[in-house]
Amino acid sequence: MGLALLVVIWLITFISTYFFAAKTWWLPTGASAAAGFIDGQFTLTFILMGIIFVAAQVALGYFAWKYRDRPSAPPVAYSHGNVKLEIIWTALTTVLFIGLNLMGYPVWAANRWEPAKPGSVQVEVTGMQFAWYFRYPGPDGKYGATSPKLMDPSAGGEGAVGLNTSDPAAKDDVVTGTLYLPVDREVDLTLRSVDVIHSFFVPSLRFKQDAVPGLMIRMHLTPTQIGEYEIACAELCGLGHYKMHGMVHVVSQDDFDKWMAAREAEKQ
Repeated sequence: MGLALLVVIWLITFISTYFFAAKTWWLPTGASAAAGFIDGQFTLTFILMGIIFVAAQVALGYFAWKYRDRPSAPPVAYSHGNVKLEIIWTALTTVLFIGLNLMGYPVWAANRWEPAKPGSVQVEVTGMQFAWYFRYPGPDGKYGATSPKLMDPSAGGEGAVGLNTSDPAAKDDVVTGTLYLPVDREVDLTLRSVDVIHSFFVPSLRFKQDAVPGLMIRMHLTPTQIGEYEIACAELCGLGHYKMHGMVHVVSQDDFDKWMAAREAEKQ
């Protein structure tokens, strides 16, 4: 029985390790400026944790075989642990955890605490059960006022986000269910939620941030590859959670300008 356990444990360990080492189970191709660093740290974390995982599982299989029940086995000896070993692996875990966090801090802070560059594309992301809406401030660069009293999710568009159309700044606001972004240009995002916590997640752009009711959360990113990328809600938000997805279209600056001009023309 001990040998069978050893074989099963080692097979599961080495087969699953192979799939990760071969990147069969991996992230989609990165398409944002921060993707290189994030992927690098992700890989480093997997290597370090993988070494620890493989070592622990190999030892587990070995111990299952070595200490198997057999007629010649000596009586069980109980141990209360080794204080020195406890201190060593707790200290190593602490150093590893804090070290990885410190490595990732600059990118994390740069996308959250530092303001977006002048001339960035402004987009407001609104999450609600069960859809994403995106609002652009238009040529005036100012968002129009919104009000919860004006929100009507069944209306879609401006009605869904509660846009006050009597506000002069709202006249050129563009509200859409599909996100369009120009390539190689920083995007200044403002995230909000109107009901429960949602999480705006675009795996290819390496972007994930909760949208919290009552908060306006500012972040920014820079798409670097033209393409279409899936948006998901990464926070369980109700029975319709599975429907809360969308698309990001990263296009050239010229195509983005044409798309924006067409949306503005529709409002005339």
